Amino acid sequence: MKRNQAINTIAKPWIVILTMLSMQVGAQTQPGTELKVWPIPNIPDGAEFYFSHDGKSLIGNAKFPDDSAHHVYTFTLDGKNIKRINNIGEDACSFFFPDGKHIIFTSTRDHLDLPKGEWSNANNYPQGAELYIADVDGSHIRRLTNNTYYDAEVSVSPDGKWILFTRQIDGQLDLWKIRPDGSEETQITKTKDLQEGGAFFLDAHTIIYRAWNIKDQGGRGIPMQIYTINDDGTNVRQITKEPGTNWAPFVAPDGDHFVYVKVLPPHNFEIYLISIKSGEQTRLTYNEAFDGFPVISPDGKFLTFDSSRDAKPGQRILRPYLMDISSLHLEKK
Repeated sequence: MKRNQAINTIAKPWIVILTMLSMQVGAQTQPGTELKVWPIPNIPDGAEFYFSHDGKSLIGNAKFPDDSAHHVYTFTLDGKNIKRINNIGEDACSFFFPDGKHIIFTSTRDHLDLPKGEWSNANNYPQGAELYIADVDGSHIRRLTNNTYYDAEVSVSPDGKWILFTRQIDGQLDLWKIRPDGSEETQITKTKDLQEGGAFFLDAHTIIYRAWNIKDQGGRGIPMQIYTINDDGTNVRQITKEPGTNWAPFVAPDGDHFVYVKVLPPHNFEIYLISIKSGEQTRLTYNEAFDGFPVISPDGKFLTFDSSRDAKPGQRILRPYLMDISSLHLEKK
C-alpha cells in the first residue's frame, strides 16, 4: 500500500514491514489452524493487492527482475495475464473502479526531479506522489491530482463516484476525497494529533481507516487503532480497543465484518476477522512470518494477503497468497 522504517510507522506502502462474528464466524476455524492457503504463482515480489469488481483479477505493486522499482501490475488469480500499468518513476497504492474498465494508482512519474523519499517513513514520504486514472489495460493515463504533496493510499467508493485517499501536508496526514473528474476535492479529517490513512468505504457514506497519534510516530511497534467516519467528516467512532498495533482494515461484503492486522508480541503480524456489531474476533493466520494487507473478494469467498512465509533465509520479499474463506459466510446479505 506498497524503505526501511515501515515496521515503525506501518504506513500503507508495504515494504515497511520487510525491514526489521455476528454469525458465529469464530466457530468456523479451529485455534492454531488456517483455512486452505496457497501462493499466487509468477509474482516474485509484491504486495497490497486488491480484487477487481468481478473478483477475477488483482491489482497491486510488484517488482519483476527487469524492474528498477516497484510498479503497478494487474493479473488474474492464477498468476496469468500479467500486465504492467506504468514503468516511470515509482508506484505505490492502486485500486480498480467498479466499472471494470478503469484503475487508479499512485506514482511519482511526473516528479522525477524531487527527492525520492521513503514510502515507509511518514517523516519522509515521497512528495510529488500523485494520483492517476487509466484504462484497465494501462492506456490513456490521466493525472488526477496536481501538487507536490504525498497523495497515496487510494481506493474507490462502491458506486465509483468518489476517490478516497490520504494526503500529507506539512507532515500531517488526513483523509481526502475527490471526484474522478478532479472536481469537489474535499478534506475529510482535520485532526492535529491523529495521522489517518489506509481508508476504504464501508458503505456508500461510511469510511473505515487506521490512525496513529503523531507523538508516537517513528517508534517501533507504534500504537494504532481502527476507526470509522462519515464521508462528510462527522461521527468518528473507534472500533478497535485493544492496545498495540491494529492496522490495515478491509471490509467484508456482509457490511459487518472486516479483516485487519494485529501485531502480537513480540513482533508477529497476524490477520484477524472482527464483527463491527459484536466485536467478536477470529484469527485467520498462524505463521511466524509476516502476514498482512488482507483483502476480501467481492463475493466473500477468498482472502488475498501478502506474506514472507515462503521467503528464503535472508530474502526481504513479500508474495501474494489466497485463502479460501467461503466457510465463513461473509457474502453480501
